Amino acid sequence: MRPMNTTTEAPDLSQAAAPGLLRRFVAIFYDAFLLAAVLLVASFVAVAFNGGEPIPPGNILLTAYFILVAFLFFAWFWIHGGQTLGMRAWRFKVLRDDGLPLTWSDALKRFLFSIVSLLPFALGFLWSLFDSDNRAWHDKFSHTRLVMLKKD
Repeated sequence: MRPMNTTTEAPDLSQAAAPGLLRRFVAIFYDAFLLAAVLLVASFVAVAFNGGEPIPPGNILLTAYFILVAFLFFAWFWIHGGQTLGMRAWRFKVLRDDGLPLTWSDALKRFLFSIVSLLPFALGFLWSLFDSDNRAWHDKFSHTRLVMLKKD
């Protein structure tokens, strides 16, 4: 029996191309549909735990629950293969700056900084138009990057 290789060799990202802003937004659009379905199921679960009664709008616990579900949705995909459905369709993935796959900690940082990138009129995303590496704020602050994949 051969010993399992526990070291992961990081790819060289020096020549890796990053997706443009339009490709990012189209992937987000794809992911929004899947996330909406996941949040719909999550809302059914929340109502069931509330005895079948509707939960009033603005409930802070429900909001926190939905944010947790959204984080788990994105983090699961980023950690397990580096791609959401939208990223897979548009042939790019997320990696750490060192080229290794994301950990739960990396995914949490990326998720939280993504919210920061979105809030001020998506200025954090628009930043990628002016960045020499096409990186958005959340890419820089979470020490992650998007890389294009070759066609199969």
